[in-house]
Amino acid sequence: MAKKRISRGKFEKLQQLSNDHGIIAALAIDQRGSMKHMMEAAAKKAGKEYNIEMVYEFKELVSQVLTKHVSGILLDEELGFKGIKSKSQQSGLIMSYEKTGYDVATVGRFPELLPNESLERLLAKGADAAKVLVYYNPNDKPEINDVKHAFLERLGNEGLAADIPLFVEIVTYDDAIPDSKSVAFAKEKPQLVIDSMKEFSKEKYHIDVIKTEVPVNFAYVEGYTAAGVKPLYTKEEAAKYFASANDAVDRPFIYLSAGVSAETFRNELTFAGQAQTKYNGILGGRATWLDGVEVYAQKGREGLIEWLNTQGKQNVSELNDILNEGATPWYNWYGGLDNIEVFDKQVMND
Repeated sequence: MAKKRISRGKFEKLQQLSNDHGIIAALAIDQRGSMKHMMEAAAKKAGKEYNIEMVYEFKELVSQVLTKHVSGILLDEELGFKGIKSKSQQSGLIMSYEKTGYDVATVGRFPELLPNESLERLLAKGADAAKVLVYYNPNDKPEINDVKHAFLERLGNEGLAADIPLFVEIVTYDDAIPDSKSVAFAKEKPQLVIDSMKEFSKEKYHIDVIKTEVPVNFAYVEGYTAAGVKPLYTKEEAAKYFASANDAVDRPFIYLSAGVSAETFRNELTFAGQAQTKYNGILGGRATWLDGVEVYAQKGREGLIEWLNTQGKQNVSELNDILNEGATPWYNWYGGLDNIEVFDKQVMND
């Protein structure tokens, strides 16, 4: 692997987002549309009237309590502005830069940035990194993927100019298989994930950290299926897919939880470590805090705080233990901390 260089600004911010072992042990709670739906459903179940302030307070409390135990947190400004203010100073901050969702009336699931933001503005608001979600199918029509490639080329160059790390979250899809939890999609998923990771490792995108799905649907892995569910992958086959995904990249990558349960996410990360992948951490979301939504709807602020200080903290601690055992430092992709080439970015004077 050719030795790579990194600017001092990006290096220092990635370190701020990492724990003492160089691992990105971060929490994600930048959900917007889905968060409103979750909270509204929980409030209705609890016999209470939903209002948007519930979402603001939920994100505030999750950030306030759990950032004492993670290396970083991903938040959106739209609904998570209170969380940004309440997070622990020891925790780094990643801010969402894309609009939530996509235009369902247009084929292609095209990404779009927030119209009133820039990477310079996110820096000014205290961000240590920016995150952008891109829905991607490597087998899609060339005219669709060309738009996404150009989008990320522009974004990568903005990241270079602003000297801020860029996290790109890749969520794979196939419009011909709308149910992403189906056996049909599970058969396609390894190729979709591996080819996507390979594409966005290309230097022209200047992506600093790839936020990726695990390359299999773990609900169909031998030994991890529910009763009555036929496995689709043997453990050996699943391990080969993890290894192939690892071999497809040449830069830091972390796993997203993709809405699975806390137990499943722990199993996925443990399996990734056993498969010798060089993953560098997580941005774990609902697997950490999802059960707290109903607790908050039923028991309010104090009930959620108690849950976060007990079960929420335990969820994070269990993930941290797995990461420290199986993940590797992000800077190993740069030759290790003793050999990393950090350069000072030249600033143009007016």
